[in-house]
Amino acid sequence: MEIGRLLIVTGLVIAAAGLLWQFGGRFLPLGRLPGDIVIERGGTTIYLPLMTCIVLSALLSLAFMIFRR
Repeated sequence: MEIGRLLIVTGLVIAAAGLLWQFGGRFLPLGRLPGDIVIERGGTTIYLPLMTCIVLSALLSLAFMIFRR
């Protein structure tokens, strides 16, 4: 029974991430937050999404803490 619940929750999380990826770009500026670093020199672009990583880490930690209970 536990593995079934895990598979259902994993599927829902993947589906939610897919919807967020598809439609969330208009509403959530993930990847373009203040604190994300973009270095452009010549034809090379280096992108370091520091703030986006911190926000996603906090959200995922909160979600895992809620699902653990």
